[in-house]
Amino acid sequence: MQIGILYSRIRKDEKLLLSELRERGHDVEKLDVRKLEFGVGDPPEGVADLDIVLDRCLATSRSRYATQFVDSYGVPVVNAPDTADLCADKAKTSIALDDAGVPTPETTVAFDTDSALSAIEEFGYPCVVKPVVGSWGRLMAKLESRSAAEAVLEHKATLGHYEHKVFYIQEFVEKPGRDIRVVALDGEPVAAMTRSADHWLTNAAKGAQTQEFELTPEVEALVEKASDAVGGGLLGVDLMETNAAQSAAEQSSGDEPRDPSYTVHEVNHTVEFKALNDCVDTDVPAAVVDWLEAKAETGVPA
Repeated sequence: MQIGILYSRIRKDEKLLLSELRERGHDVEKLDVRKLEFGVGDPPEGVADLDIVLDRCLATSRSRYATQFVDSYGVPVVNAPDTADLCADKAKTSIALDDAGVPTPETTVAFDTDSALSAIEEFGYPCVVKPVVGSWGRLMAKLESRSAAEAVLEHKATLGHYEHKVFYIQEFVEKPGRDIRVVALDGEPVAAMTRSADHWLTNAAKGAQTQEFELTPEVEALVEKASDAVGGGLLGVDLMETNAAQSAAEQSSGDEPRDPSYTVHEVNHTVEFKALNDCVDTDVPAAVVDWLEAKAETGVPA
C-alpha cells in the first residue's frame, strides 16, 4: 500500500509507526507540511496516488487545514477533518461529549473578563481555567482564590490572540493523584495507562509516572461513546475517577468504598502513545497499523 504520513516533526511515536509500516513492506510517503503547498483542487505531487493518509501534525492549525485539503482531494485521511476540528477545540469537545451523554466536567465559556470572573466565583475555589486550544497541560491554571483568578484573567486578556479571550472554565475534579489515558481505534480500546503525579496536572509530558491500567466495562463503554461523539478514529481518551477520593475516605472510616465512576475530560486526535507503548504488553504501533491497513483496504475515511 501507499501510505502518507502528515507531519511537522518526526517524534518517537512517528518513528514507531514508520518502522512498523516499512517492516510490512508498505510504501510510505513522509509529507512534511512545512514544505508542502496545498492547492485548492490541486494536490501536492504524489498525494492523490496515496491509499490513505495519517495525520501526525504537531501543530493544531496545520492538522486542521492539512486534513481538510487531503480530504478535498478524495484521499482517505485519518483522523477526518471534522474530528480534528472538533477535538482541537476544548469547548467544541465539551459540547460534543455532553450532547452524546458522556459524563464530562462542568464547564462554562465566557468572552469577557468580568463574566469570566463571575463564572469562576459561581464555581468556587479551586476551579480550573484552560486554553481553549492547547496540549501537554500548557497554560492551564488551578485557581485557588479571587486574586489568582483576576491575575490569570488579566494575563489572558492581554496575550493578544483571540483564543485567549475565550475563557474556558471548568470545575476542579478531585482525582486520586492520577488520570487514565486510553488509546482507541474507532472506539475500541487498544491499551490504557494511568498517569500519576503529586502535581494536580498528571500529563506524561510533565513527568507523570505511567502504569498499565486494566480496562473495565464502564471505561470501555465510555471510551466508545466518547469516540462516537467526535467522529471516531485514532484517539486518546482521557478520564478521571470521580469517586476515588470519596472511596478512600469511606474506607478509612470503615464504610464500604464505592466503585469509581469516571468523567471524560479530553479527547486527543493526534494522540501520542510512546509512553503507553513502554508500559503495556500490547504492541500499540502494530495495532494502529493493523487498523490503518483495514481503513486503506476499504477506502472509507474514518
